[in-house]
Amino acid sequence: MATNNWIIRTIQRCDFMLKLLVHLRKYWKLVLLSPTCMMIEVGMDLLQPLLLAAIVDKGVANGDIPFIMRTGLLMVGIAIIGMAGGMGGIMASSFAAQGFGADLRWQLFKKVQSFSFANLDELRTASLITRLTNDVTQVQQTVMMLLRAFVRAPLLSIGGLVMAISINARLALILLVTMPLLALSLWVVINKAFPLFMEVQRRVDRVNAVMRENLVGVRVIKAFVRAAKEKERFGSANESLRDITTRASRVVALQMPLMMLLMNLSIVAIIWFGGIQVNTGQMTVGEVIAFINYITQILFALMLVAWVLMAFSRAKASADRINEVLDTEALIREKPDPVVSKINKGEIVFDRVSFQYPGAGGAPVLQDISFTVSPGETVAILGGTGAGKTSLVNLIPRFFDVTQGRVLVDGVDVRDYSLKTLREGIGMVPQETILFSGSIEDNIRWGKEDATGEEIEAAAKAAQIHDFIVNLPDGYQTRLGQRGINLSGGQKQRLAIARALVAKPAVLIFDDSTSAVDTGTEACLQQSVKDYLGRCTRIIIAQKISSVMRADKIILLENGKIEGIGTHEMLLAKSPVYQDIYHSQWGQEAVVSG
Repeated sequence: MATNNWIIRTIQRCDFMLKLLVHLRKYWKLVLLSPTCMMIEVGMDLLQPLLLAAIVDKGVANGDIPFIMRTGLLMVGIAIIGMAGGMGGIMASSFAAQGFGADLRWQLFKKVQSFSFANLDELRTASLITRLTNDVTQVQQTVMMLLRAFVRAPLLSIGGLVMAISINARLALILLVTMPLLALSLWVVINKAFPLFMEVQRRVDRVNAVMRENLVGVRVIKAFVRAAKEKERFGSANESLRDITTRASRVVALQMPLMMLLMNLSIVAIIWFGGIQVNTGQMTVGEVIAFINYITQILFALMLVAWVLMAFSRAKASADRINEVLDTEALIREKPDPVVSKINKGEIVFDRVSFQYPGAGGAPVLQDISFTVSPGETVAILGGTGAGKTSLVNLIPRFFDVTQGRVLVDGVDVRDYSLKTLREGIGMVPQETILFSGSIEDNIRWGKEDATGEEIEAAAKAAQIHDFIVNLPDGYQTRLGQRGINLSGGQKQRLAIARALVAKPAVLIFDDSTSAVDTGTEACLQQSVKDYLGRCTRIIIAQKISSVMRADKIILLENGKIEGIGTHEMLLAKSPVYQDIYHSQWGQEAVVSG
């Protein structure tokens, strides 16, 4: 029963690679070439001990120098052929493995791009980075080792065993003791090593997460003088990774000395019993030398198998994590025949919408939300922190799906649109401004891939950023650092607005995206955006009353519910919550001015 369980576990451990090895199909010629070349190398290796035995028994014993020279030159020729086969196998396996790794990374990246926000929250950014880099490298190296050892190790073992038995079958019985011991030691080490390798990869995730947080938040760390604390946090994660890696390496390190001990004991036994048979005339010295060579080849081949299986064990930990990503179903998926008609009017309807984040407990973030935004209207969404403002607008471009109810754009449920059509018709300036390395022009062109220089400038002017750009030494060709690090907060926000404007979408969403802009610039910005877009439906999330006062309609959210809908004047007259927000903000300003 225990044996059957071990066989089942072994098959399950091999199954993980079968899912990934499909990426080797396009390299099938290299996959076939590598073991073919290895077969040539193995064949040449198996001939060498026989020729060496002939030199000893015929050449040296008889003093036949010409025979020694001829056989020696033949051995050199065979060695060169074997070397050529080995090099061919190594090159073919390397090319195939590199191609496999590149394709696997591409498939992972493509899969990640299809994920919804909920998928990304579940898998975490730092973990995904590790899986696309470290984990893929582990599997790639294992594939390369498999292609090299797939033929070499079994053929060398079987061929060596056949040659050893043909020389002296009784002496070959030594392997009946050695090989089971080697297999047992290997099984013990692999079973102990695998869970440790899984933990190694998890702790690599942790190191990556801490490092990423520190690189992204370096300004906050310095502002709050938290460098010492962050060094301590990174040191803890780093030492934790070191400790588990050391434990795993210690287990693996036991394998080599143990196998060398068994191999050396086997050679001692062969010399001992082989020497007795030489004395009795049952074997020649050359045959003993050849036998030792074959046994050494067999044991080295088994050691190679051991190393491959150890690599296989570590690769399983990585491959499981890769397969987890590839097997994850994107929570946001298109229907088989989605609507691809362009969004033109920009009408938005929320019909009894409730929403709760996947896996979250407690009350829904949004509860029974119903309202209509007419084409060309400017609608503001106001509310305190945690009221559900960003969650609400994220349902329009379908970053998340509603839990109950419907969201309609131009009369069509957003779940019926193709994602490309839906998101091309909706421009969004997110709360967190994300810019990319490259020129300012490149960043604005993100909004419209084929935008002309005139369109880019017009969008920049509407976003009140054109004057700043033209005064830069390189103008629109000025290179931005990572995440726009060489711009101020307000400049980054206006550049992100220009990026959304250049496409002239039917719906434009501002998610608190003018928080770093002063009041005067914000007023100019709102007017210029309105003039630039014409009849574009605009949804503005804001914290400041001054940002929403001129909106056609204000939706007041509190605790995920609509507290009131109306103009600034209507809400100021009827809504106690709106009155509190208004007086808290304008009262503070009055105190400051006084």
